[in-house]
Amino acid sequence: MSGLRRIDTVLEPEFLVGLDAIDLDELRARRDTAEDVENQISYYRRLLHGRMDLLNFERRRRSGEEQRSLLDALPEILASGMVLGSEPNLRHIDVMPPLPTTTGRRLIDQIMDDGILTQLPELTDEDLDEALERLREVEAELSNQRRQLHTVIDALQDEIVARYRSQQGEAQASG
Repeated sequence: MSGLRRIDTVLEPEFLVGLDAIDLDELRARRDTAEDVENQISYYRRLLHGRMDLLNFERRRRSGEEQRSLLDALPEILASGMVLGSEPNLRHIDVMPPLPTTTGRRLIDQIMDDGILTQLPELTDEDLDEALERLREVEAELSNQRRQLHTVIDALQDEIVARYRSQQGEAQASG
């Protein structure tokens, strides 16, 4: 598995094979790795959602639904990313993951480095629609990876909990 990105390693089926034979420290290390990757994917998704919000605002401005300039609306647009439904999204991240490196190999790298937001006034409506579609595709891919990561994290956590319950049962039986 060497040479793979962390997400590829964590999502490989072998990552969960034989959990009952792995020591507790290794289980915790795997869970922590999976959670770190999930935090990074969630952060990237939030960045994409922010870009999508800005592009959707520009779309509404061009159609006449919105009279404010992007600069005037920016604080509201950015603040709206903190709310999911009617409740604030206050999930805390201890350490912000690094921004994607712009190697150009991954689609997320290209999207984060495309400079589209600086080109809004020059974009045609078709360019704007195309950019939004690309962002939606990447967001869907990241959402799928995030769901898979949750499955891995749950499996690891279930094994850890089972170990603790087993240890408690042994302690009660011997006590």
